[in-house]
Amino acid sequence: MSKLIASAVIRGAHTLVKQAEKMLEKTIAEKGKDFTFEFPDTAFYLPMIYAMTAFPVKTLADMKVALGMAKELLHDEPEEHLWKPYLGEALDSGMATLFAEEIILAIRYINGLEPVKDPETGYVYNGFITDTIQRNLGIQLVDGTLPGFAVIIGAAPDDDTAVKIIRELQEKSILTFLCGNVNGNNVTKQLLRKGIDLGWDTRIVPLGPDTEHALYAADWAIRASLIFGAKKPGDFKEHLKYQKDRVFAFAMVLGPMNDIIWTTGAGAINMGFPAICDSDVPVIHPTGVCIYEEVEKELDHSKIVQKSIEVRGLKIIIEKPPIPVAFGPAFEGERIRKEDMFIEFGGQRTPAFEWVRMRELDEIEDNKIIVVGDKWKEKFEKGGQLPLGIVIEVAGRKMQKDFESVIERKIHSNINEAQGIWHMGQRDLNWVRISNNAKKDGFTLEHLGIVNAVMTHNRFKSIVDKVQVTLYIDEKDVLKILEQAKQAYKERDQRVGSLTDEAVDTFYSCLLCQSFAPSHVCVISPERLGLCGAYNWLDGKAAYEIDPTGGNQPILKGDTLDSNKGRWSGVDEYLKKASGGAIETMNAYTIMDNPMTSCGCFECILAIVPEANGVMIVQRGHTGMTPAGMKFSTLAGSVGGGTQNPGFMGIGRNFIVSKKFLHGDGGIKRIVWMTKNLKESLKDEFSKRAAEEGVPDLLDKIADETVAEDSEKLLEFLTQAGHPALSMDPML
Repeated sequence: MSKLIASAVIRGAHTLVKQAEKMLEKTIAEKGKDFTFEFPDTAFYLPMIYAMTAFPVKTLADMKVALGMAKELLHDEPEEHLWKPYLGEALDSGMATLFAEEIILAIRYINGLEPVKDPETGYVYNGFITDTIQRNLGIQLVDGTLPGFAVIIGAAPDDDTAVKIIRELQEKSILTFLCGNVNGNNVTKQLLRKGIDLGWDTRIVPLGPDTEHALYAADWAIRASLIFGAKKPGDFKEHLKYQKDRVFAFAMVLGPMNDIIWTTGAGAINMGFPAICDSDVPVIHPTGVCIYEEVEKELDHSKIVQKSIEVRGLKIIIEKPPIPVAFGPAFEGERIRKEDMFIEFGGQRTPAFEWVRMRELDEIEDNKIIVVGDKWKEKFEKGGQLPLGIVIEVAGRKMQKDFESVIERKIHSNINEAQGIWHMGQRDLNWVRISNNAKKDGFTLEHLGIVNAVMTHNRFKSIVDKVQVTLYIDEKDVLKILEQAKQAYKERDQRVGSLTDEAVDTFYSCLLCQSFAPSHVCVISPERLGLCGAYNWLDGKAAYEIDPTGGNQPILKGDTLDSNKGRWSGVDEYLKKASGGAIETMNAYTIMDNPMTSCGCFECILAIVPEANGVMIVQRGHTGMTPAGMKFSTLAGSVGGGTQNPGFMGIGRNFIVSKKFLHGDGGIKRIVWMTKNLKESLKDEFSKRAAEEGVPDLLDKIADETVAEDSEKLLEFLTQAGHPALSMDPML
């Protein structure tokens, strides 16, 4: 290993440990050693220190203990006359750096200095990345929508180069974190000057203006092995192996290097994350710590993204439709404000709808785009508002009527992934906007059809042989075809509503999350969707037809072993095989006896409240306390990782209003506490289900955080309300 790099890494580690020690002593003197601290919305204390050592840092005194661990990892700077490999000393120092940076940033939070607000621009950096964000992105991490993430440190040579690098990363669907600076300038400021939208929606997330802020990205990464991988705190070898093999991250350093960048990079290399620099640095090419090279250089900024992808070993397939704007999932979160809008359709402003319908192969012409409307080009050129009917006709030898709705739901992504094009809603509640910039780049109505034709082919290539798209823009045509579409929507809903677990002989698995949680198997039935909320039974059926060897596989139910709890012989056989023997049996309709495993992507958590003889439900994103005595983040730490946890279970929110919800435990009447947000979002369907169970006023008898956040107040409320769970058979 380069002596220059090793010396810089070791010097930088000593500098940061001394800085952390000085800040810590000052803060202890001001607040006392028993002052408590936790990063916002996390169950993992200071995550890096906790994962590596199993030591939960809760107080300033604990930080002092953790800093002592960092000191033990320090080494002396190499002597001038002596050369040796240095790799071990450098990696130790890199880990000491991560510990020290975590303590430094925690102290900055204590003193109100995080997240940083830039004094020049007023921009507020993201700061610490919460567990909620981690779980919100879970499904994108496992299904390949997010193939990896980059940490950019420093600043590009100029603003235009910064934009080109970021746009290329976006087109490749890579989540990008920004930190560091070069003489006060950084990529965040460069993008702001060019008017680029920043934030989670666009997958460009500025963490902070200093190199040390890269620690937040490392904390985000290490929690993947805690949350999804079920790796135990303190098992540092397993954590680091998981990072190298399953968390596809890399650092891109723009601008000159210094000791702090080198030592932070050494910490990242410990985790298997290589660094690619745009300056003439010594390279480190031996493999092993990382999959390929540890430190690489690329002086040509037009090639640096591709070089980074190659060094990290990412596999990225881009299927871009032939349109004049950039395309990729990173643009899906883009917003088009009214002042930036050239034209809009629907959104209750004009009649609009979108409809996918199945046709015979000889009834349509493949990739044909038809725009129906009197002088439609002239109308489009004027901008403003227009009616819009999108009819996508599909044909294929393996196509089925049940797949219409699956394809239809993807219209949202098809349109949104085009830069400068915005879509919201579905069916006859859709809303589309085209930005001024997209119009200047040459985007037309025909391109709206091309996007849907090409992406329908790409996403459903195994079941779709032909796609024809017709766009209607005259109001009379839109209203006429809309009546046909509404009838199709109604028939489709009746068909889906009639599907029950008893009516089918095949369920579907979802194994996508096994890329993070190897023992987790989601079992999806007509009446129980996947716990992430993104996959229902029809999705699984379509996905299997599209990719017979993919993550969604058919499960023959076999004999019914317990209809009340939801257990079948074929499901048990499949589980044992698919989980590598980790899971031998599962009951789909109970949380008390071998419930389904959870990965970490779940929308909600069910937890037993023994005192109330019922269960509580808290959704991802709720940060308050619950009657279980734990916040969502803490509960999630116990539920995830692909293990069975009786009394606790992750679910998709729509499962709550299924007739099979807790069927083996007493059903919907067992719910004694739900967050207010969840109650309001499910109000109509929940009330309908409650009426079917003979308790039409059940929702009013269920407590939420406005009346109880502990079991004592919960019991008082339930007793006064006369909740049925209090008189039901004991759950335990």
